[in-house]
Amino acid sequence: MTMTTETADSAAVSEGRGTRPVRRRRVKSGADGGQASVTPAPKLRRRPVLVAASVAAVILGALLGAWTWSSTSNTHEVVALRQTVTRGETITRGDLMTVQVALDPALKTIPGDRLGSLVGQRAAMDMAAGSLVTAADVTTTVLPGKGMSVVGVALPPSLMPGETLLAGDQVRIVATPGQQGDVGQEPPAAISATVVGLYPDGENGQTVVSLEVPYEQAAELAARAATGKVALVLDSRER
Repeated sequence: MTMTTETADSAAVSEGRGTRPVRRRRVKSGADGGQASVTPAPKLRRRPVLVAASVAAVILGALLGAWTWSSTSNTHEVVALRQTVTRGETITRGDLMTVQVALDPALKTIPGDRLGSLVGQRAAMDMAAGSLVTAADVTTTVLPGKGMSVVGVALPPSLMPGETLLAGDQVRIVATPGQQGDVGQEPPAAISATVVGLYPDGENGQTVVSLEVPYEQAAELAARAATGKVALVLDSRER
């Protein structure tokens, strides 16, 4: 409820000098009839810690967004090895896969859409599973080359070197007298060859070694291999 009160200058009235203009004052009263005090609105206090945290969150979000955009815009689909391929081995579709990576321009990788063109080519070097395929890793060289032949020789572990054979190794197939034969005084016959592939046979424990030899020696090597009386010798890998 609001009341209006009037006040006059009592000194002016008593001295007979007239009255001054009446001053009106509006006063709010409370429910009990008394005067109610007016409470000013509280001031909002900003907490510096919350302000700093909000600013940091905004900056972090901007940085993450920029990093995500940069990482996704700089990735490329390239060809990689699903499983290890040794030098000289024919590359199959199952050996390959595509991956998304950020690339150094100096690395000459194979784009993912060219994966099919690699099938049937040969590995120019040993390539480990998970590695990226580059143009230098594959070759279109046809085996056997002109004037050469490939002969398969099945050998048990006892007639092969303990070292793992690799495509490109220089070897000799040496005639043996067999378990009951005697070693003569003359050096045994030997044929030099180059390893082009290895094919283990889990059923009989033997490994078929594909060997590239000159055309003129292919028939002799095949005949000796058929007797089972041959051994493989690994020669120096230094070139």
